[in-house]
Amino acid sequence: MAEQDGTAEKRLSIIKIYVKDLSFESPQAPGVFQTKDWAPQTNMNLRSSHTKIDDNLHEVVLTITIDTKAKDDDKTLFLVELQQAGLFEIAGQNEAEFGVLVGSFCPNLLFPYAREGIANLVQRGGFPEFLLQPINFDALYAQSLEQLKQQQAQGEAGSTETH
Repeated sequence: MAEQDGTAEKRLSIIKIYVKDLSFESPQAPGVFQTKDWAPQTNMNLRSSHTKIDDNLHEVVLTITIDTKAKDDDKTLFLVELQQAGLFEIAGQNEAEFGVLVGSFCPNLLFPYAREGIANLVQRGGFPEFLLQPINFDALYAQSLEQLKQQQAQGEAGSTETH
């Protein structure tokens, strides 16, 4: 029925979830394991990207970088970089719906896989349990939309001033 009135049927399917890239470094090993006072500082960088493969096939990649440094001397104890990816069939969505799917929904689906992969990798590296806290991808997506609006407004203001 939807095809007859000119609107496409809405579809969202997970085709495949996979690790696209993975790296672990422990440059201070084995000396780091002799540390009695374990109080590291951890920084996390998170981003997601989207690539159109064909009309309805899209790759979404969630990239997480964890840099853990010694509190006292700022030396890297371990560094993890993970690209958790998914191949999704997305069809029949309007632009706003599509944006929410690739900017929030898909990264939210990928996060538990990334979280588990990072936890396992850190533990296999000989370090104490490392568990990423839940992330509100809806809020991050809304924040990125707001920043984009602000940049566009500044760009328009800048272009009107030069006329």
